[in-house]
Amino acid sequence: MPTQLQSRPRPSQSGSADVGIALQGVGRTYRDRRGAGVRALDAISLRVAPAEVLAVVGPSGCGKSTLLELICGLQRPDQGTVACAPAVLMPQRDLLLPWLSALDNAALALRISGLSRERARARAAALFAEMGLDGFEHSRPSELSGGMRQRVAFLRTLLSGKRVLCLDEPFGALDAITRAEMQEWLAGALAREPRTVALVTHDVEEAIVLADRVAVLSPRPGRVLEVLEVEAPRPRARTDAALIALRERALGALQGAPTPMVGAR
Repeated sequence: MPTQLQSRPRPSQSGSADVGIALQGVGRTYRDRRGAGVRALDAISLRVAPAEVLAVVGPSGCGKSTLLELICGLQRPDQGTVACAPAVLMPQRDLLLPWLSALDNAALALRISGLSRERARARAAALFAEMGLDGFEHSRPSELSGGMRQRVAFLRTLLSGKRVLCLDEPFGALDAITRAEMQEWLAGALAREPRTVALVTHDVEEAIVLADRVAVLSPRPGRVLEVLEVEAPRPRARTDAALIALRERALGALQGAPTPMVGAR
């Protein structure tokens, strides 16, 4: 039986103030080109408290991105229920519009919500220094580094005003040095602007550095194999013995090593 991941508070109705993320018995099946059913997720039960960071790791094709789309309401489950505060998805690619400045890209969510260009720009500009983007407001995406583009994309996601952020491999396209820098930056940004976060990553170390808990999924159909509690205080050192032990435990679960299930509450 898959481990149930539960946070301290119990969720209430979808859309209420105290809901983070609550999935109960969620399954999702696709149809391939021949019309055959392909099971992506099976019996997923996850509960994430408000302002908690959950990382989800698992092999390619196990339904991690599908899980985020279900949380954001971009797909509907075939079985089970999804309850969630308003959520927004940040995909792996930054998807910045090349003809807009960094400031206008960051303000795009505000423009879509109905704010005037002036008010949207003002709200976005107020956060540029905090996000390490001061002085680059008028730069086009082609003039920004990969890490800076991801910061603009994250700021755009943050300014959507949604209480739940679904981050799909946000640093997957970055080099190792920039990725480590961005992990540190994201931890600081979430400390300043708390949100409920579901983070999908292939990098187990990244998951343990950033998350409060890590859910390990099986190969397709994705099921929760194990839940790891990350209790180390932030900022976290990758060389910390406790974090190394958690990383090895997660890798063991991914590789099919026998290990007792933990983390259910």
